[in-house]
Amino acid sequence: MNKIISKEHFSEKVFKLVIEAPLIAKSRKAGHFVIVRVGEKGERMPLTIAAADPVKGTITLVVQEVGLSSTRLCELNEGDYITDVVGPLGQATHIENFGTVVCAGGGVGVAPMLPIVQALKAAGNRVITVLAGRTKELIILEKEMRESSDEVIIMTDDGSYGRKGLVTEGVEDVIKREKVDKCFCIGPAIMMKFVCLLTKKYEIPTDVSLNTIMVDGTGMCGACRITIGGKTKFVCVDGPEFDGHQVDFDEMLKRMGAFKNIEREEMHKLEEPQTCQATGENTQAEDEKSRNAAWRQELRKSMKAKERTAIPRVEMNELDAEYRSHSRKEEVNRGLTEEQALTEAKRCLDCANPGCMEGCPVGIDIPRFIKNIERGEFLEAAKTLKETSALPAVCGRVCPQEKQCESKCIHLKMNEKPVAIGYLERFAADYERESGQISVPEIKEKNGIKIAVIGSGPAGLSFAGDMAKYGYDVTVFEALHEIGGVLKYGIPEFRLPNKIVDVEIENLAQMGVKFIKDCIIGKTLSVEQLEEEGFKGIFVASGAGLPNFMNIPGENSINILSSNEYLTRVNLMDAASEDSDTPVPFGKCVAVIGGGNTAMDSVRTARRLGAERAMIIYRRSEEEMPARIEEVKHAKEEGVEFLTLHNPIEYIADEQGKVKQVVLQKMELGEPDASGRRSPVPIPGATETIDIDLAIVSVGVSPNPIVPSSIKGLELGRKGTIAVNDNMQSSIPTIYAGGDIVRGGATVILAMGDGRKAAAAMNEQLKN
Repeated sequence: MNKIISKEHFSEKVFKLVIEAPLIAKSRKAGHFVIVRVGEKGERMPLTIAAADPVKGTITLVVQEVGLSSTRLCELNEGDYITDVVGPLGQATHIENFGTVVCAGGGVGVAPMLPIVQALKAAGNRVITVLAGRTKELIILEKEMRESSDEVIIMTDDGSYGRKGLVTEGVEDVIKREKVDKCFCIGPAIMMKFVCLLTKKYEIPTDVSLNTIMVDGTGMCGACRITIGGKTKFVCVDGPEFDGHQVDFDEMLKRMGAFKNIEREEMHKLEEPQTCQATGENTQAEDEKSRNAAWRQELRKSMKAKERTAIPRVEMNELDAEYRSHSRKEEVNRGLTEEQALTEAKRCLDCANPGCMEGCPVGIDIPRFIKNIERGEFLEAAKTLKETSALPAVCGRVCPQEKQCESKCIHLKMNEKPVAIGYLERFAADYERESGQISVPEIKEKNGIKIAVIGSGPAGLSFAGDMAKYGYDVTVFEALHEIGGVLKYGIPEFRLPNKIVDVEIENLAQMGVKFIKDCIIGKTLSVEQLEEEGFKGIFVASGAGLPNFMNIPGENSINILSSNEYLTRVNLMDAASEDSDTPVPFGKCVAVIGGGNTAMDSVRTARRLGAERAMIIYRRSEEEMPARIEEVKHAKEEGVEFLTLHNPIEYIADEQGKVKQVVLQKMELGEPDASGRRSPVPIPGATETIDIDLAIVSVGVSPNPIVPSSIKGLELGRKGTIAVNDNMQSSIPTIYAGGDIVRGGATVILAMGDGRKAAAAMNEQLKN
């Protein structure tokens, strides 16, 4: 939490807050912003940094009470704590000696303009500042602006101070009297639009700072996307400053109003009482673990292989489909009973050369954990899992075992269904958790060597767990306010409850792993600073959270979200709950574009949020869908429609800019593509228009550029991924990477496999 050092009431509903944030203060530059969250149910809100004092370790924010979240922040007082402050974010302002520069600031936009004015003056520019507000009381930071400007012009709507008129009038007067080489403009979106129209007429380059709707602020959700020169950009990573003459302000203004009605309804919360928290093993043991251990031999003798293969595969217990389609947080799969687990475990033949282990990316000793279940030693089964897997309860729920370990099961060669390895993995992990006898893996003697992990998703957690076992001092740095990465923001609780993830994380903490939240490597701290602080190895597991879009007409209409934004709002921010400050659109007719697991998560979430019609729109056939068979089955049972061999080509919006229809191109399968799948091709003239009020785009993700672009000399691969060798080592010997930042998009278990491989390789390097 970050303490409020001082609070000053600037004007009507405008406050200046000086906040303790030493890391941010040290690395902040003009133009940077932070994400602020007040209370455990608070919304993530972007605010530009008005000033910073690296010596005192403070940053200054100027906040106007506009909606629920900003009002909550302004209600805090000196000495209170803000729950989360994350940054610095965005690109710094480009400063050089332009010549004569006009800086136009309106309302609270004056605050982020101040460091820009100061930097421009220090670079040798002649700086003319135009400050604007409705009344005299709304003119802020005048004294500070005069100290850093060659001239200050005050404009007020009512003429109560300075000159009567709009900011554009003050700017145009300067342009008419002398040559202006550059203009900077920060303020309300409508003000920036008209200043840009003016300066475009006079051909004066103009930079604007955009403050759009955001959820994460690190490029993960796509909520802040805007159109710049006909191309979609993300304000949080590409901005916040852009060429004002290229900004589609009309589209931006519509998008910024997306949640106004919800916000208005939510303001009643402020009238209610708030409790806001400003808130090395011996030989005997080895023998016990081997296939030739006496207990394993006895189990094999107890039943003939033919008897084992004759046992039918267990079916997972599930919630009723109609009931669960309206229950957002109850897990669909209920797990196996002890009797079911014991029976299923008997199906395992305890092969001498187990193919299942070849199919497991983290190398779990699958036969041993299953045989422990068969003999009733459920806690031993869990211990076996945790020898190699940091997240067994997670993997038992979300990993595609049917494509990995189970796909190599010998039962398949006998035309039988494979052993339900995933179900048994979940059973053992859940049994241990519910017993309260949670084991901590054996930790080698501490060696005092510090290791940094960037990102707390499955790759980062897996790497951290293995390095902790090797005896290293491991610290995980997470950009968000929750540990878990995609396990928390991307996977709904009806598939992976947060409490399951939290127990796995707590187990890592018991192993000595330290977690630091709200810290963006590449922004809050640099890799160089980590090295200066004594970290001898760094593992980058920052994921691929940058959402892809299709770049078709109308895609930036209101109520068209990336799956990352939609799931982050619902899963991480709990937006669908009445006590959450974060809004989310509740569509009645919802189209989800894509055919992967994330698309299934999105469409099933939409059903739970009240969608009367929820559709999967996918350009290939169902057979080509990358989603797990189980997820497709569950979606169908819950009433989801599947429009396969259809592809969106245009969205149509109403007069408010909200999506109302999607135009679909009907497709057919042509020749196979490079991956072996048959390529979908359009059927000429065959289109269909469907009424919708919410679209969720789930067509893949790209690596987030923040971390890779901040590391000098780091070799990048295709589409901004980090290039690594077979040991997951990057072009910089002390830096390893794994998961989606290397693969561009993968499963939880593949990411964990990368983490394990990197840990083994880094350990060998550091030992030698």
